[in-house]
Amino acid sequence: MNSAIEQRNGRTLVGTVVSDKCDKTIVVLVETLVQHPLLKKYIRRRKKFTAHDPMNECGIGDKVKIVEYRPMSRNKRWHLVAVLEKAV
Repeated sequence: MNSAIEQRNGRTLVGTVVSDKCDKTIVVLVETLVQHPLLKKYIRRRKKFTAHDPMNECGIGDKVKIVEYRPMSRNKRWHLVAVLEKAV
């Protein structure tokens, strides 16, 4: 990957690829645990992000790291940094 992208100061997230159907685009599902303010129970929050994958190297089920990036289309504001774990 490009070293300039890896060293950006934006947010970085780790998630799982749920779709790679578009060309040079992946959809990443990110799960976070948030504590409920009243019940003090942990709730799993899920959100999907579309990210730029310039080499089309990701497949469904891969664990990836994405970083905030300039807008590339209407929904795409994230860029793939690394593939942490390939799907079996």
